[in-house]
Amino acid sequence: MHQCVAWPPLEHLVPMLLGRYGTMRENVLGLQVVLPDGLILHTSGLKGRAKKSSAGYNLTSLFVGSEGTLGFITQATVKLYSIPEAVIAAVSSFPSVKAAIATTVEILQASIPIARIEFLDELSMDAANRYSKLGLPVAPTLFMEFSGSPQSVEEQTVMAKLIAKENGGSDFLFEKEQEGRARLWKARHQWYYAGLALRPGKKVSSLKGFTTDVCVPISKLPDVLLETKRDLEMSMITAPIIGHVGDGNFHSLLLIDPSNSEELQMAKDLGVRMARRAIAAGGTCTGEHGIGRGKMELLEEEMGPVGIALMRRIKDALDPYHIMNPGKVIHC
Repeated sequence: MHQCVAWPPLEHLVPMLLGRYGTMRENVLGLQVVLPDGLILHTSGLKGRAKKSSAGYNLTSLFVGSEGTLGFITQATVKLYSIPEAVIAAVSSFPSVKAAIATTVEILQASIPIARIEFLDELSMDAANRYSKLGLPVAPTLFMEFSGSPQSVEEQTVMAKLIAKENGGSDFLFEKEQEGRARLWKARHQWYYAGLALRPGKKVSSLKGFTTDVCVPISKLPDVLLETKRDLEMSMITAPIIGHVGDGNFHSLLLIDPSNSEELQMAKDLGVRMARRAIAAGGTCTGEHGIGRGKMELLEEEMGPVGIALMRRIKDALDPYHIMNPGKVIHC
């Protein structure tokens, strides 16, 4: 099934459902784009609505996630999925970050078709408990969601529980009703606002959350995340971590006073080290948030001179006057 919508698709719009449904890029079948010269492009053909195509260059993927630098997306045709027959959310806490991430990796290696698997470290859980009144253990935690037929969901949860238990995880706390699941995921969605209240002695209004975003191969996730955790703990900055760990993507919220130049520089340095650590592990400096202006140098390190040169040629060909989001993604 597919449906036309009229909002600009970006990679970060469906981060928590990647386990089963993939990223936004894989769920966009076609786009209508207004090019810089005013012409209207249909990336999958003038009447294209096929589920797959090998016709010509993949123009759809070129524009999805291009951050508005190549054209203005006015319409998207996206895949639709049926509502699962059964859905269950589960929470399990762990004795360490390593144990929680090992559980994630093993669940994926076991090919359990988990719909969502989200990691929150102990700081994030402390924030969620305070902000959303969850009453859960202040420990590294996995939020999970299983969906499918009732029998399939039962099989998935049994296998996941065994893996979690082998890594020291707590008994699963299940939420089977829509209201309970919504409350749990709302707490996760409000992570940013919850995190702002973590720094004692500072008014929330005087703080800024400097968010980071990297993605690494699943096999490298335990080492990279643990090294990042140690780096953050050695700094003077309060920095909870969460992750859409089903695809190796994680973030930290660096709580700083923007009027303090030392804190601001420290946060920037932490973010750069985090990105370079991900690149060195075969990952990327941004899994969702994009390049914008802040990560152009990191993109150059990640892609190399040939990749950047080709991106410049594409930009110059489609937008020779650089009127579409100028000064973003690549230096022109």
